[in-house]
Amino acid sequence: MKEDVLKKLRGIQTEDKVGELKKASDVQVVKEWMQHGVKFAASSDKIESVYYEALRKLLDCVVPTLGDKPILHEGGIYLGCWLESTGTINAELLSRFLPSVSETTYEMFADHQREDGLIPYKLTETGPSYRQIQLVTPLARSVWNHYQLNGKDQTFLRKMYTAMQRYDEWLATYRDTRGTGTVEAFCTFDTGHDLSPRFWHVPDTPHRNDPRVYNPDSPILPFLAPDLTANVYCQRLYLAKMAEELGESGESWREKAATSLNCLFEYCFDEADQFFYDRDKNDELVRVQSDILLRVLACEVGDQAFFDQALRKYLLNTRKFFAKYPFTSIAMDDPRFDPFSSYNSWAGPSNFLSLIRAPHAFEHHGRFVELTYVLYPIMAAFHKMTRFSQALSPWTGEEGFTQTYSPAILCVLDYVERLCGIMPRPENELWFTGLLPYAVDHGEEIAETTAYSRQVDGVTFELVNTVDQSIVYRDGKVLLQFPNGLRAVTDREGKLKSLIGMSVRTVQGIVSYDGHEWHVAVKGNERIELMNGIELKKVEVDRGVIAPTYR
Repeated sequence: MKEDVLKKLRGIQTEDKVGELKKASDVQVVKEWMQHGVKFAASSDKIESVYYEALRKLLDCVVPTLGDKPILHEGGIYLGCWLESTGTINAELLSRFLPSVSETTYEMFADHQREDGLIPYKLTETGPSYRQIQLVTPLARSVWNHYQLNGKDQTFLRKMYTAMQRYDEWLATYRDTRGTGTVEAFCTFDTGHDLSPRFWHVPDTPHRNDPRVYNPDSPILPFLAPDLTANVYCQRLYLAKMAEELGESGESWREKAATSLNCLFEYCFDEADQFFYDRDKNDELVRVQSDILLRVLACEVGDQAFFDQALRKYLLNTRKFFAKYPFTSIAMDDPRFDPFSSYNSWAGPSNFLSLIRAPHAFEHHGRFVELTYVLYPIMAAFHKMTRFSQALSPWTGEEGFTQTYSPAILCVLDYVERLCGIMPRPENELWFTGLLPYAVDHGEEIAETTAYSRQVDGVTFELVNTVDQSIVYRDGKVLLQFPNGLRAVTDREGKLKSLIGMSVRTVQGIVSYDGHEWHVAVKGNERIELMNGIELKKVEVDRGVIAPTYR
């Protein structure tokens, strides 16, 4: 079986899978994709066809805008590029596949920065728009990861660092009117939380469409916003890294980040609920439990114990956010919860933007197994996808509002790579993950074997996964073999560094590499490292695995 799927992988002609191109810029985009050697094959033609349909639809979202170079568009009904998503987390994922498009997308926001320092919240063919701020994923983190993955161009880094430094000053000047050190939300669209009960009785846009002003007649504005404050906290952490990379001191950025973090907990964290809420003008907490929590955690707020508690109490709780197809945008036990996904809503359905933002929060804390609880049902939803919508029904996994939506498209590409592919990392590592999609829906098999390829620094790597074993090839020759249920971590040349347990069960079996064989028993989330090229050794405390809760 593994020989069949490997032969299938090697026989794939990407240009044939893509088919006839629709616009001139597609030629170079497809060429760049092929230069990275990314291909996916499966024993099931169905999931494989969804993967390549995602690639075809991705081309529709890569469009020359405000110049000759293509940038990433949001897709669907959203004609343009939004800073909260397309210009940050979407482009961050795209950096592994089409880095030139990601880089142009990032730079376009810097190029259209306003004289006072405000970065546009969106870019369209008609130009930049500055009506609101609309921040979620920290731009600095996305830019830093792109820089680390793609050649470390300091000219690019300096340009983006300068732009983000000026934007930090703008936010401090205009979005802290109450002098709390937090970042304030003036309207619904500031956080992209359309129709969320979080913003009931708050206007969608700032007062008279000026991002510096909130409605003076509002009885509740401005909100001290935890997700906006966490965004700036994380921004400042990464701006410190950039400053030091550029030969400057990062200490002032770290001091500012510490201030943001302290203010976040002082004003927006409720000790009793262990949850983050907006605080309104009247010093009252806006007690709507939304995906604010996931957003804050994705901004690297909190230590291991804090994150683990959030998993048990909220993110993996089936009364809160852990629906059959997670994560809901509002806690399911809130009477305002609305599961319908047939319109643009953050009042309940599972949005693809939440799904692509989530992995960083889990992986930052080494919760690799717990992330698979999300990957498996969403992969099952992919199996029946036809149009790549904005959201899924949290009950059925059926596609909802709009189509050809780039976060959904990129979620397919990202989740396949995280679950059973070869993933380059900013730490100059490669992740080879030995898992398979699981038949969680009606017992319908998705794939009994998969194969994935990627070219890194001129070397072609291939990964074949079966129900028992994973095999890594380097330029056509077997490099590494390990039991199903592990992730192998190597450097960019393919030299084995460590193995990570990716299953709730203890994975046992033989690891073969570089003429050596080891019998291993690796627990979930446990990491064992290769020492001196000859010994596999456990190097960190067993953190265990957290199960879903039903309370």
